[in-house]
Amino acid sequence: MTPASGHSAPAITADQVDVVLSGVPIVRQANFEIGVGQAVAVTGNNGSGKTTLMRALLGLVPHRGTIQLFGTELGRFRGWRRIGYVPQRSTILVQQATAREVVASGRLGLRRPLWPATASDRQAVTDALTRVGMDDQAQAPFVRLSGGQQQRVLIARALAGEADLMVWDEPLAGVDQTTQSVLADVLAGLRRRRNTVVMVLHEPGPFEPLIDRAITLADGRVIADGPFQPAPGGHEVHELPRSHVYGTGLEVV
Repeated sequence: MTPASGHSAPAITADQVDVVLSGVPIVRQANFEIGVGQAVAVTGNNGSGKTTLMRALLGLVPHRGTIQLFGTELGRFRGWRRIGYVPQRSTILVQQATAREVVASGRLGLRRPLWPATASDRQAVTDALTRVGMDDQAQAPFVRLSGGQQQRVLIARALAGEADLMVWDEPLAGVDQTTQSVLADVLAGLRRRRNTVVMVLHEPGPFEPLIDRAITLADGRVIADGPFQPAPGGHEVHELPRSHVYGTGLEVV
């Protein structure tokens, strides 16, 4: 298990985490810590268990083993306003909501139930839209936005909630280069603010210089955990010495 930096509790701790869905093992014996302020990529081929692992860390699917968020076991964790989850766009169902309304929903965890939005709530929404370059589309229906614009809005929703831990599932998938550049600027700003960001990624794109480390899955197991090291030709390689490969039965050469 990789130690977290500093003396504060890690943002995420996973200890012997298994996920079995419909009798099929999806995640197997996952072990790692993610320190506060780190930007971490979770990589691996399609079907390796990346998204399921992220959902388990947030309590969205059942698991065995121990998961802690900011030092508190998942079952006792109540600080959900500290978490900003951005799922894949295909899982978002929004009917007539505007981009601004979607972003404003990120503030609900910071408000008293049934109380109207305050001036600070409205300003936070405006600021979040501006940070992702979507302030000019605030009144546009979310469903009519392009895929890249929808991704920006979903990131802005997490930003509006002022979360300490961001969990992004494939933020760069299917978006244009302009959106990729905007999201890289957002990630750079989060790193400066010491936010923790965990991202499922296939390709790092402009995120590459901003990633502190990569956790790589294969067949549901963590097979490598270390610096992001692209191989010549742009293919991803995340290799560790044999002693750091987690009981996969695979040989690292």
